[in-house]
Amino acid sequence: MKLVVAAGGTAGHINPALSFVEKILQEEPDSEVIYVGREDGMEYRLVKDAGIRFYPIDIHGFKRSLSFSGIAYNIRTVYCLLKSSIQCRAFLKKEKPDLVVGFGGYVSGPVVREATSLGIHTAIHEQNSFPGVTSRLLSKKVDHIFAANQDAADKIGYPDKTTVVGNPVSNKVLEADREEARTKLGIGDGQTCILSFGGSLGSSTINQVMVNVFSRAYGDDSLFFLHATGEIDTTGFWDGLKKFDLSTSDFSCRVSQYIDDMADCLAAADLVVCRSGAITISELAAVGRASYLIPSPYVAENHQYYNAMTLGNLGAAVVEEEKDMDFQKTAEKILQLAHDKESLKTMGELAKRIAVRDSASQMYHEVLALMD
Repeated sequence: MKLVVAAGGTAGHINPALSFVEKILQEEPDSEVIYVGREDGMEYRLVKDAGIRFYPIDIHGFKRSLSFSGIAYNIRTVYCLLKSSIQCRAFLKKEKPDLVVGFGGYVSGPVVREATSLGIHTAIHEQNSFPGVTSRLLSKKVDHIFAANQDAADKIGYPDKTTVVGNPVSNKVLEADREEARTKLGIGDGQTCILSFGGSLGSSTINQVMVNVFSRAYGDDSLFFLHATGEIDTTGFWDGLKKFDLSTSDFSCRVSQYIDDMADCLAAADLVVCRSGAITISELAAVGRASYLIPSPYVAENHQYYNAMTLGNLGAAVVEEEKDMDFQKTAEKILQLAHDKESLKTMGELAKRIAVRDSASQMYHEVLALMD
């Protein structure tokens, strides 16, 4: 099989694409895979690290600002869209792939659109409960649609060619051993592990929440913290600790800018405090972890709130919107939950009820049928 995948922007689009590729190469090792994305985007590093061929295109999204700079930026965006469409068409004519799959983000738009016009088999995957603009625009023309859940499928509106498959989750996450991970991370017997992070870039809100959690957990040896500060607020967490006259040496913890061993961290955790990106929700369900979710309000259509409520409505997560937040009270609620081991266990079991652990496998078999 010769496969082209396209996705970019955030890990929420990129990681499921890579998990799908992982499944394709597992089933058909002789397959040729080409990943289309932005060379200055997060996808370039992740795809190169995975050893997959990368084809760059120059494209970016629109700004909603009506300022002069915003209008100028959008004029350039239109130019890039036209240029990338021509570029993608020439690329697809040269490579002649058997299948093109888009995993969201504006990167996938011109790739999948040009593939449909050339008669190449096409599919898209929508990770969120509230479908993105790209998925809605492409859904009419593609051969098949994969949706993370029924809410997304209903909103896209093409039931005859839509399959609900969940989100592909990395084999590393699915196969990580809890006891091995806790030993590797230095978590003591009986300690409750709180894992916290703010998505692929981080979150100043999550950092401030965790500063308040740390300040109230001083001297509590029953807790172990794994926290990622992220790239966008590298000093906020550290400055916050200093205001309380604290340092990480006062706690059983590991604090880093980015979590490179997320599979082990998820396996080791008892409670996860985080945003509610689509892939995060799927990973929490797959490993059966209790969570305290703070949806990002800075995303299109407030889709993280809808993602969060797939767990919140089950009782598998506490969901708190940022607009309602008081950092001190939130910290108290997180610590109260962390010390309630029975609730953590129950919430984790409830999360597993919506887990789809074979999403990539389902997608693989569907695309095989599509190409018959």
